[in-house]
Amino acid sequence: MSSQPHDSGIPNHLDEDEISNQSSNPHIQEIVAARMSRRGVLKGGISVTTATLFGSLGLSACSGGGDGGGGNGGTAGGGAPGGDAAPTPTPTLRFEAVPKNKNDLVSIASGYRVSILHALGDPLQSGDAAWADDGSETPDSYNRRIGDGHDGMHYFGLSNAGAWQADRSDRGLLCVNHEYVVGPHCLHPNGRTAGSVRVAAEVDKEIAAHGVSVCEVKRGADMSLSMVRDSPFNRRITSATLMDFSGPAKGSNLLRTKQSPTGTTTRGTNNNCANGYTPWGTYLTCEENYLNVIGRAADDDAARSAKEVTALNRSGLPQNRKSPYLWDTPGSSDDYARWNASVTGASAEDDFRNTANNFGWIVEIDPFSPSSNPVKRTALGRFNHEGCWPCKAVAGRPVVFYMGDDGGSEYIYKFVSKANWDPADVGKGLATGAKYMDQGTLYAAKFNADGSGNWLELTFGKNGIDSSHTTYPFADQADVLINPRLAADKLGPTKMDRPEWGAVNPLNGEVYMSLTNNSARVAPTATPTGYQLRPDAANPRYYEDLKNGTSVQKGNPNGHIIRWREAGDDPAASAFTWDIYLFAAQADAAADVNLSKLTDVNDFSCPDGLWFDSRGILWIQTDDSAYTDVTNCMMLAAVPGKVGDGGAATAAGGTSTIKGANANGTTVRRFLTGPKDCEITGIAMTPDRKTLFFNVQHPGEAASADHGAKAYTSYWPASQTDGAAKKRPRSATVAVTRSDGGEIAL
Repeated sequence: MSSQPHDSGIPNHLDEDEISNQSSNPHIQEIVAARMSRRGVLKGGISVTTATLFGSLGLSACSGGGDGGGGNGGTAGGGAPGGDAAPTPTPTLRFEAVPKNKNDLVSIASGYRVSILHALGDPLQSGDAAWADDGSETPDSYNRRIGDGHDGMHYFGLSNAGAWQADRSDRGLLCVNHEYVVGPHCLHPNGRTAGSVRVAAEVDKEIAAHGVSVCEVKRGADMSLSMVRDSPFNRRITSATLMDFSGPAKGSNLLRTKQSPTGTTTRGTNNNCANGYTPWGTYLTCEENYLNVIGRAADDDAARSAKEVTALNRSGLPQNRKSPYLWDTPGSSDDYARWNASVTGASAEDDFRNTANNFGWIVEIDPFSPSSNPVKRTALGRFNHEGCWPCKAVAGRPVVFYMGDDGGSEYIYKFVSKANWDPADVGKGLATGAKYMDQGTLYAAKFNADGSGNWLELTFGKNGIDSSHTTYPFADQADVLINPRLAADKLGPTKMDRPEWGAVNPLNGEVYMSLTNNSARVAPTATPTGYQLRPDAANPRYYEDLKNGTSVQKGNPNGHIIRWREAGDDPAASAFTWDIYLFAAQADAAADVNLSKLTDVNDFSCPDGLWFDSRGILWIQTDDSAYTDVTNCMMLAAVPGKVGDGGAATAAGGTSTIKGANANGTTVRRFLTGPKDCEITGIAMTPDRKTLFFNVQHPGEAASADHGAKAYTSYWPASQTDGAAKKRPRSATVAVTRSDGGEIAL
């Protein structure tokens, strides 16, 4: 999700920076004080209490989940199996680190080559003309063109019979999220038409440019992969596509709208940021900043119950909010009216008062069934879903997914299925999704200062989550899942520094999650006001960071990566241990800021995308506005250790924490940097590990306000091959191969 600055012509989509969590959760220092002396805890790094969580239990279900679409414990999986499997050798990075730079191209390690697989506006079918670089493409054609704002993605091997073949690398389906309309000045002929009432054709094009692209890719003799136009699997899923609800909230009164009086269907998926995949071979797209496209009238609170107002405010949709996109303004058609969440009719079946509840879900897509409706899986909860990452599925054990809520001071979640995994379900599509994703338990994470942690159950009728709840009286489990932030607030999980992507280490099952930044952190000695928070052990830094030598960035502007190991290495466990794997920082920052001792070969800021390949290499991507005076955003490769390989530390501001082992040029190094003003995001790899995909989102986002065709700050991807080119910047998917055809990074 972008955290870049925006000019006046680009809608502000930074909802993750808009904090709606005003809950009075106990501060973590108060919690630990009631349990033990912190001095005794931190003397030995990780405490005796933490160590007892593991005991003598062996590695089990949570290892795996690397590339190949896999982690199913059976024939279609990628990633190492758990249990008594032989240990996988630790990989060694064998490329020269790329220097920091501000070039308008992808700068990659020596010995590698990059090619553009597809970019905004490229046609999926041969009947549509190529991108014209003038915004002349029709709105309808974007139902058959690549969308905008490339983000999360996944590669699925494709068999000759048209089914998932997890070990196939020369032919596959690539699913790519299109998070938002990066720059209307690039999508439309003359930029977005000014005014408070939008032009219908422009809105129609933007609606079609959101969502997901599914396209077939095929490898050529030179190892390059290209898009197969006219493939029967090529498909666009947009903000207008018909979708089904499934799970406990299906049919809830809170999902009913004029277009779906029964609350069982909806139209569209929006602001699709990170992603996930399932052990049975389907794609998960995740709805993050869905409020970007939804507005609400100035006097709407008066038409609502107190309970409704509480829920709307906690989700970040107060009254008198105009969406940046103004999709509700072109006319009275329901296709536009549905983007306004105001009460205008006699009941929910007469208007779109519940339209916001139709978004913020995990959406399952079967890429091998182009005619199937995507399904919004409500058992996994509704919030600003950054992504949804599975552990390796093991026969006879539950299926587990990890998720982050990318909002300021929001929570980390996991979902544990009720059904136990049966490898015979591989390849059975959405019916399998119903089996494993429609019934289960949702949890929120609490990180204790001693390095231990607990998963707090969000189930109606437990832990005070019921109709007696004073802040928000819950009616049933559907109500809990539509408003899980409010349910979590009751139990006091840890408020995190914007949870972004997660990843599961296939070698030991540990889970990593990037915490990209948080300007709401204040000094430990300060008295917080409003949304401000003191640091805690899991989010420990407070400092001031200069940008361009003058601009002061306060709080935790550079972010960090946290990781945890489930008790007994069982992903369904209720307890875990944690430490902070890496603290992002400038190489020459103070020692209590640069706690991981990063150097010029591996320093970075604002970690966002995370992904493990099947060899145990962790790929780290950045979405940064704090360090962009020095370098463009980047992707690094890392060979991490394990939870507990470091020890106690004191972070800038004075908060005690637990950190992982220091980084060095052998264990973490920069693999590439992107073009100007971009975010590096999305990552996938073919099962043979010889082609790596990543996305460049919003190059040239800081375009000049006049939106002149020659006034962009970036001209990528045209600049990748022609430095003099002056074409409109476009988000795009990049394919990386080694010049000698070998495995990436080794």
